[in-house]
Amino acid sequence: MARPRKTLRLATYNVNGIRSRLPHLLQWLERERPDIACLQELKARHEAFPRAELEAAGYGALWQGQTSWNGVAILARGSEPVEIRRRLPGERADEHARYLEAAVAGIVVACIYLPNGNPQPGPKFDYKLRWMDRLLRHAKTLIDTGHPVAIAGDYNVVPTDFDIYNPRSWRKDALLQPESRERYAKLLAQGWTDALRAKHPDDRIYTFWDYFREHWPRDAGLRIDHVLLSPALAPRLRAAGVDRWVRGEPKASDHAPAWVALSR
Repeated sequence: MARPRKTLRLATYNVNGIRSRLPHLLQWLERERPDIACLQELKARHEAFPRAELEAAGYGALWQGQTSWNGVAILARGSEPVEIRRRLPGERADEHARYLEAAVAGIVVACIYLPNGNPQPGPKFDYKLRWMDRLLRHAKTLIDTGHPVAIAGDYNVVPTDFDIYNPRSWRKDALLQPESRERYAKLLAQGWTDALRAKHPDDRIYTFWDYFREHWPRDAGLRIDHVLLSPALAPRLRAAGVDRWVRGEPKASDHAPAWVALSR
């Protein structure tokens, strides 16, 4: 019998279409065995979520689907996530499936798919900034609870120029705009720990490689998938990294899973 893992492995993975890339997802789950996995960009109707296949792989699931776009899910190995909320508070008319919050393995996990915001300036960028403002307000309430909390997902924000292979051709992109970066910095100022950067302060570490212009073969990447840990959870951080091999699979998502290992 396998001994219980001494750490809790929490990962985030933008699958870029859960039906078309289900084999990649199942292969990753079998090989890396994350205890908690936050998924984004399901691109599937709620009823089309592959619950049976994931259950067969040993994972309980909570999800929020949306036809053709968006969609988020939280998976738990050997257990069922306990739902807390399905929407980010603050804008009742917002029906995008971009936020999911659950209790898993003694911690609160928020899975987010933050709006891309392109083209900017324009309505999509305005929506991105409003969404980030709502996230800032809710994130503060999560810290104030004193519970161990992780906010994991595709933030669609490159925090600094060090988090991109070359910012020159991306200066007009919504991912690098000062307004986006300022809001991300405000999150950290609340007390959240950027786990990947905390464990790799001097490393070029990426989670996304565009399909165009040979970005993957050239390792021309961006770091836009983040795991933020609350002050109550950050002291348990033991390791963090990126499962780069997933991005190298045939017809893979343009993202690779980012993960953290937490002491139990």
